[in-house]
Amino acid sequence: MENNFSNNLKHLRIQNNMTQEELGKKLGKDYSTIGKWENGSRSPIMEDVIKISQIFDVSLEKLIGDLFIYNDDDKYKNDDFKDINLDVIKIPILGVIKAGIPIEAQENIIGYTDIPKDWTKGNKKFFGLKISGNSMTPNYLDGDTVIFESTNEFNNGDDCAVMINGDDCTFKKVAKTDEGILLQPYNIGEYDLKFYSKDDIAKLPVKIIGVAREYRRKI
Repeated sequence: MENNFSNNLKHLRIQNNMTQEELGKKLGKDYSTIGKWENGSRSPIMEDVIKISQIFDVSLEKLIGDLFIYNDDDKYKNDDFKDINLDVIKIPILGVIKAGIPIEAQENIIGYTDIPKDWTKGNKKFFGLKISGNSMTPNYLDGDTVIFESTNEFNNGDDCAVMINGDDCTFKKVAKTDEGILLQPYNIGEYDLKFYSKDDIAKLPVKIIGVAREYRRKI
């Protein structure tokens, strides 16, 4: 399938203020699968392509055909989307997160990326984090930018930014138990699971500072 599909999918999703997770739920897919479709590393089956065209109310010809290209005003040049204005805001991408400093006050900013402004409804805050290392492969690769919602609330199985011992920020899949929390890398062949008891959580401390909502990858 042409790379035009990957770009068109991402543009349509953002234009509709939809996260990869939300689109994945509509399609019965994991959000990481949506990310792989958008970066071109995987292609959907035709059944999923048809579902996507129905979700965004766009023809199959448009979805997999001509590339939707942004102009300087962030409007689509294609006639079908000519008058659509993407309502986006920029958030910082951080190389590391310094302990004890609120996310919005972090100074180690290495760039910025766009997210739909609609995501910030309810005073939600977001930040980007540049991934270093391979503990989360194959779901996330070294150099990926992950968009996090700044929150300490999470569901079991969420991929989270976790601050440990006040000066070490790590990115892992998190599960909560009656005894504490378990941090799991996806690359379990090279990295071990780590468990922190309730005492560890209080004393070190161990704190969830963000939940992954989307990732961006350059190809």
